[in-house]
Amino acid sequence: MIGRVQAHLEAIYGITCEARAEGFVVDTEAAVLLGATGRAEEELLVHEGDGELELALYLAPALLRRLKPYETGPVHSLLELELDGFCQLAEGVSHFVYVAHTATHGRTVSLLELEAQAEVDKFALCLLHRWGDGVGGWAEELLRRLFDRVSYREQLSEAERWRYQQANRLSRNFCSRLMGHVVGRRLERLLSDLRYAYRLGAEAKLRHFAQVS
Repeated sequence: MIGRVQAHLEAIYGITCEARAEGFVVDTEAAVLLGATGRAEEELLVHEGDGELELALYLAPALLRRLKPYETGPVHSLLELELDGFCQLAEGVSHFVYVAHTATHGRTVSLLELEAQAEVDKFALCLLHRWGDGVGGWAEELLRRLFDRVSYREQLSEAERWRYQQANRLSRNFCSRLMGHVVGRRLERLLSDLRYAYRLGAEAKLRHFAQVS
């Protein structure tokens, strides 16, 4: 499933990432040693030093067990029965691919930018797996489930809570602007807008997400 999600992200954004997320997955013990907080079922661990970037991706064993029955089947049923689990996996893979992609282009990435892009990635992945008849209604429900019916962990610091809330607000605004393409079934226009935004960096991306149509 990890490889499928990465391949789909690469197809959506028209990129190729030589590093494969599934090869960087670590178990719980290793994640703790690398500094994982232990608060989430997915966490990207990053260390930069001497001009090199080291990555590790933690995916909770319980999360992987929940998704294992869907590894080879259609994602359609997974989105119906295990949307939360799929989105957590997608967020981890999104973080990995985005950091790896930006690193190859020699630029840094802010935590807010990383979180906002992951929210957009989850929407795009889920939306395009259901592209076809009835996609408009699905997209509206998806917006509500991903961006409106949310809660935040009590143990988050004030800065963390602000970052997640901002990422939610910015990404929801951008995804709402994409709805015209969804309703009009304009797949190429949808992909073009997604790819344009993906390639923006730092403050330019956040300003683009914040625009009001």
